[in-house]
Amino acid sequence: MVAEGVGGSRKAAIYLRISQDREMDGLAIDRQREQCEALATYREWEVVETYVDQSKSATDRTKSRPDYDRMVADYKAGRFTAIICYDLDRLTRQPRQLEDWIDAAELKGLALVTANGGADLSTDGGRMYARIKAAVARAEMERKGARQSAAQLQRAKQGRAPKGMRPLGYATNGDVIPDEAEAVRAIYALFTRPAHPESLRSLARALSGTQEIKGISPRPKRSHVVSSERAERRLAEGKEPRPIEPDCPWSPSTVLGILRNPRYARMSTYTPKTAQADGGRRRSWRAQILRDGAGEPIRGQWEAIVDDETWWRAQDILNNTERVTNTSGSTKRKHLGSGLYRCAVCGGKVTGAPRGYRCAGHVMRTGSHIDEFVTEVVAARLSQPDALAKYKTAGEITGTSGISAAIAEQRGRILRAQRDYDAEVIEGRDLKRIREAVEARIAELETERLLRGRAGALAPILGTEDPATAFREAPLEVQRQVIDTLATVTLHAQPRGRRGFDPASVTVEWR
Repeated sequence: MVAEGVGGSRKAAIYLRISQDREMDGLAIDRQREQCEALATYREWEVVETYVDQSKSATDRTKSRPDYDRMVADYKAGRFTAIICYDLDRLTRQPRQLEDWIDAAELKGLALVTANGGADLSTDGGRMYARIKAAVARAEMERKGARQSAAQLQRAKQGRAPKGMRPLGYATNGDVIPDEAEAVRAIYALFTRPAHPESLRSLARALSGTQEIKGISPRPKRSHVVSSERAERRLAEGKEPRPIEPDCPWSPSTVLGILRNPRYARMSTYTPKTAQADGGRRRSWRAQILRDGAGEPIRGQWEAIVDDETWWRAQDILNNTERVTNTSGSTKRKHLGSGLYRCAVCGGKVTGAPRGYRCAGHVMRTGSHIDEFVTEVVAARLSQPDALAKYKTAGEITGTSGISAAIAEQRGRILRAQRDYDAEVIEGRDLKRIREAVEARIAELETERLLRGRAGALAPILGTEDPATAFREAPLEVQRQVIDTLATVTLHAQPRGRRGFDPASVTVEWR
């Protein structure tokens, strides 16, 4: 233990921490407290504050330790000149943090003592011991983390349900919970429906019971349900239950997490805790999906709640940077061509303006006459017998499974070419040529898969006896999808000196 500093009695702080208190009975903390207080009494130090971080890890520097941070602030404010902890690794497992306390001991006379007698920052030998102990503890935790990560990755590659907090709709063993699964399907259906899709905010309000949406019922918040289940299990085991999280309103971010989770489409996922290229510590939803040698997702050993097409359609909507989001929760567009019509000058998509459409510096047009013209041109096209032969009914639309198989085959070509290159069978330029050709083909197939999925969504309109009338009477979002499927609409600048609408200033090119 460190020797008492010059000046006799000190004001001291006690710091107590346990990484994971599974019983949540506080006994482990009490044992530390008892020995630290006994040491303070022996030293004749006045304890001014006791800081406790229960079930808080000191290994991950990104995790917050509230009382540790408060203790650091109080030390800087001069509330105490000594720290007592049970063991040095209770205080920190981060060598960088340890150096801060060593600097405080050397430069400002901080006394740091441990109840197990292992730390003495007042001598060079003590500081060397502390540094070695911190480095060993850090290495031990890294090895443990590597073993756990390897086990989790192996589990994911086998398609087994991951451990941890269960997602809505699934039990911890991967079994489907029927009523929760229905809620998940409703969330996906309402978010991806062509006519008046719901927003993240509106879905969160519906789940919270503050907004009524047909097809979805209020539910308790996920954290409340899971913590209640854990408390019930502990009671059944004769243990003291842990605190139950309050039943608060749902947040849009929770709904987003459901829509982004590949597990609902039976895709196995793995998220390492290593730093990612973007500086974050969690991979994107796309990077979380584990793939086999041909590049196809590894399927989990559980039942899918939504099909692949629905899940990917939700990702397309979420990835759309022009998706309308606002604090009201409405995703309904006010203009038929906003983000859909193209600018004749730059080729970019025009945006909605108060009275029409604009592309900065290129086009400024009144919208009502343009929308009427486009609506009638598309309706006329829909009235032609050959216009929608391939989109007649949902039953005639070819599924996307064949396209997925073709994509897998193309990815297999890249893999085989890579192996041939590694075996020096082909040259680097041959690998490059094969890769470029295959990637171009995959892009074509992905586009075809998207269009087929979109055609299926439009079947209720395009499969009617009078598609033209159905199009005119359809909701705005359905009209937009029909236009986007059939044509590219380009807006030209209004000719100078000419008043009124000129049909020649709008080009409709059929796909």
